[in-house]
Amino acid sequence: MATDTLKSTTGASGASGGVRRLLLDNGALTALIILVIAMSALSGDFLTTDNLLNIGVQAAVTAILAFGVTFVIVSAGIDLSVGSVAALSATVLAWTATSEGVPVWIAVILAVATGIVCGLVNGVLISYGKLPPFIATLAMLSVGRGLSLVISQGSPIAFPDSVSHLGDTLGGWLPVPVLVMIVMGLVTAVILGRTYIGRSMYAIGGNEEAARLSGLRVKRQKLAIYALSGLFAAAAGIVLASRLSSAQPQAAQGYELDAIAAVVIGGASLAGGTGKASGTLIGALILAVLRNGLNLLSVSAFWQQVVIGVVIALAVLLDTVRRKAGATPVTAGAGGATGLKGPQALKYGLAVVLVAAIVGGLSLFNNGSSSTTPKVGLSLSTLNNPFFVQIKEGAQAEAKRLGADLTVTDAQNDASQQANQLQNFTSEGVDSIVVNPVDSDAAGPSVRSANKADIPVVGVDRGVNKAKTAALVASDNVEGGRLGAKALAEKLGGKGKIVILQGLAGTSASRERGAGFEEGLKAYPGIDVVAEQPADFDRTKGLDVMTNLLQAHPDVQGVFAENDEMALGAIKALGSKAGKSVQVIGFDGTPDGLKAVKEGTMYASVAQQPKELGRIAVENALRAADGKEVEQTVKVPVKVVTAKNVAGFTG
Repeated sequence: MATDTLKSTTGASGASGGVRRLLLDNGALTALIILVIAMSALSGDFLTTDNLLNIGVQAAVTAILAFGVTFVIVSAGIDLSVGSVAALSATVLAWTATSEGVPVWIAVILAVATGIVCGLVNGVLISYGKLPPFIATLAMLSVGRGLSLVISQGSPIAFPDSVSHLGDTLGGWLPVPVLVMIVMGLVTAVILGRTYIGRSMYAIGGNEEAARLSGLRVKRQKLAIYALSGLFAAAAGIVLASRLSSAQPQAAQGYELDAIAAVVIGGASLAGGTGKASGTLIGALILAVLRNGLNLLSVSAFWQQVVIGVVIALAVLLDTVRRKAGATPVTAGAGGATGLKGPQALKYGLAVVLVAAIVGGLSLFNNGSSSTTPKVGLSLSTLNNPFFVQIKEGAQAEAKRLGADLTVTDAQNDASQQANQLQNFTSEGVDSIVVNPVDSDAAGPSVRSANKADIPVVGVDRGVNKAKTAALVASDNVEGGRLGAKALAEKLGGKGKIVILQGLAGTSASRERGAGFEEGLKAYPGIDVVAEQPADFDRTKGLDVMTNLLQAHPDVQGVFAENDEMALGAIKALGSKAGKSVQVIGFDGTPDGLKAVKEGTMYASVAQQPKELGRIAVENALRAADGKEVEQTVKVPVKVVTAKNVAGFTG
């Protein structure tokens, strides 16, 4: 696929003018080349076959989503729903094929149909309902995610094995997701450049009223455009779920922004009328190279977001500079996109040779350097929670004590992002990996890749399913839930009305703590659970959900929150009732939670020892890397901390 080619109206000539035009007219490709050279110089692990294939796999889902979004943006629209539609389509496939016993091939058709229907609904709302695209697709974002959670009941659903092969490799080395990405990119290029609907997209994006007056049935065309976006979203969802071997109801959150960013970085204008498949592919690769390279360089996950934001801003700025310089885009099929003249082809050829020489030299230079310091990769489910921050601190302290190099990544509660991070650790060739899975099933395929590379993996706080781990260092979440039920029931005298604030749907911690609490309550039939609502382990959501529940259940007497953050939000909502007429129990024993226990607003916290979890996990990871024997399961005790024993609890 060719990159976007722009014709300059300024008449620049000479060598300097040619270079200027080359840089301005192919900004995204130039940026990608510079990034590859820079990452090759900074990390000796970047330019390896395994890592380059990893980048392709990690770009695949974003690229497929972005191809669909390209149709919409070229026609001057926007689609914020593609991430949710991807999750819903994958959930429909997994649910119909497993729970309902539908033949897999029919389940695949239903999944694709789900994506198309969602796109058609968007198109109807925009074309006939006169809703702005932003509002219509924002509504579908919420509806799609909600339906995914309803169908799955908030838990991941195992993906059919026959479809999961889409996440495998051909010949043991070529990833299928990369092939799917290439095929979908070619389809996008053909639609945009060689079909009536493609030409219509450019016409509508250039001037919708002029397109209508020239005879185009704009409303019908928009239906087809948004249906195509939904179709590509369904394909992306199936590929993503195949990689994770499970349909995650919370999968692809925020991917719609990555998809839009890829299209814009690739040279498309949000005002419509310009954009090509090749540019979108380059935009997706830029994002993947950035994330991969920053992981390899041990850049903080928080700074990674800053860097990616800056890159997006620079891409739009480049587009502005390009337009001011007099460059005008050539739409698909207008010529010049594929027909390179001799001197121009020679320039590109020399550029490719030069880049290859630079990258090859850097690769040889980096391969000549080595380090004897043991390297450990730590992938945490999130760093937006004090509990996991303390795990990180304990791990870092132990790594420093033992003289190891520890790289910490933040999956942001995204199972697919964590899969990418684990693959990066494997291709980097770390000595051992510590993983705190977002989801135990979804982490399995990536951990199996580490197993094949003979890299020992240690699970921390949560286990990994269908893969080999050298050790599991964890608290007993189920037992903690039982202890929480016992403590709350006894405080209420064995009877009363309570509510439960659940964690992030689909996570093993939420499931296990909830299951343990439910089991513990069986011994107290006088306790009535009047409501259970998710608050996603978040303090602000805990505040909002508890405020709402109090409207329906003002006489509630107890609250069990599956972590301290939600418990603290509930305390804020309860106000003066907290610790007096309403007893609140949290989970984790975070510093803020223990402070609330001291103050009496929280009755108790089922306290874990997160720093100890991190310390023991790194210790065992390094022992396993040295070939020493480690215990298969290391249980760190949990303890109910109340005002009576909080002073003596050190965590």
